[in-house]
Amino acid sequence: MNHRVIALAIATLASLMSQGALAQGLRPSGTPSGKGLTARPAAAPSITLPPETSGSSSSAPRQADFIVAVVNSEPVTNNEVRSRLARAEVQLAQQGGAMPARDLLAREVLERIILERAQLQQARESGIKVDDFAVSQAEQGVARQNNMSVDDLYRRLARDGMGKERFREELRNQLLLQRLREREVEARVKVSDLDIDQYLREQQKGNDVAAMEINLGHVLVLVPENASPVQVAERQARAQRAADKVRAGEDFAAVAREFSDAPEGQRANGQLGLRPADRYPELFVNSTLGLPVGGIVGPVRSPAGFHVLKVIERVTAGVPTTVVQSHARHILLRTGPQLSESAAATRLADYRRRVQMGQADFAALAREHSQDGSSKEGGDLGWATPGRYVPEFEQALNALKPGDISEPVVSRFGVHLIQLLERREAKLTQREQRDMARDTVREKKLDEAYATWAQELRGRAYVEYRDPPQ
Repeated sequence: MNHRVIALAIATLASLMSQGALAQGLRPSGTPSGKGLTARPAAAPSITLPPETSGSSSSAPRQADFIVAVVNSEPVTNNEVRSRLARAEVQLAQQGGAMPARDLLAREVLERIILERAQLQQARESGIKVDDFAVSQAEQGVARQNNMSVDDLYRRLARDGMGKERFREELRNQLLLQRLREREVEARVKVSDLDIDQYLREQQKGNDVAAMEINLGHVLVLVPENASPVQVAERQARAQRAADKVRAGEDFAAVAREFSDAPEGQRANGQLGLRPADRYPELFVNSTLGLPVGGIVGPVRSPAGFHVLKVIERVTAGVPTTVVQSHARHILLRTGPQLSESAAATRLADYRRRVQMGQADFAALAREHSQDGSSKEGGDLGWATPGRYVPEFEQALNALKPGDISEPVVSRFGVHLIQLLERREAKLTQREQRDMARDTVREKKLDEAYATWAQELRGRAYVEYRDPPQ
């Protein structure tokens, strides 16, 4: 089977949750309620489908299936691993560099499936559900990302062996994982005024860290929770082998693919990407602060395990003095047992039609129907800087022109109807600077909290390994 299109289409959806939409609907505690939909900034998906292939092919007959692992009594089959493995190989081939041994890559893929399976089980046990409307919205997002209709997307996927129901199930699982992470991780993160003051003081010092963007190469060797001293020593020795190979001149991407337990080890040549230094864990920044570009440090220990770091790139980051702000209003319908996402979307679509036909006023509908603190102001969210809304909301808002009304948009708080009133270029006030600082500090804490949470969840899961994947 040709997995090229499938791999990239699924990767598009995976990126919806990998960036982590971790709040939307109301500002967090400490800021005025009902005046915005606050979130850590997150990039929109950017992976597109490759040029169309000449047809699908099957490199080998399908093997008889068998169980390779059991996660809390739920089996993982060999065919599941083989399917994911084929996608991983496509992505690695497109990135270039040396391909790791297939059995090594298969073990890495299996571990990823185990972690995902444990998270999906947790989501279902917690009562988290994803409505068909949310799946359809994600489906449309993938098609739009790849500049095609939904029908064209499924024709492309069908030629590569993936049917509509299977693809929609993949989307549903990705959305389940996203909602679980939103709920479980956000509760762990609190940003105090002291945190913001400290961040702003570091910026005002004018030191290199405050004005720096860095791209780090990263190898992570995980250490299981409650690991014995023998296990810790074995994992440290593995990390040391990786560091020795890199220092000896071996390609970092190849070493990351061979040794790293981190997601970027397989999908991004081991690179974390260029980002402000304050978006990295303090351990990473402090460990690499004195290194030149190309410098290597490690293994260094964290609660997650042992890290090997390489400075790939370092640039001075400019601090914006002006931003383009958006003034919007919205109607929010909260969903639950009494109102599904589909029903809420249908109701909001009717509101949209009535406003566009001049039969109703948006602000009046918001005051009457919106279940948000902004309803008293006709849904008015005020002026907001980029990054103040979660990806679903902000992506829809960015696509609007002044006066436009969006289609219904699903978020973790319910379903929204958004109208863009106007845009302007403005200087940041002191309060807005603190809001942006809060977002940056929160994002950093969320990254750290997610890593800890995922490790804890994996540690609690009962995993029985059977025959190795083939």
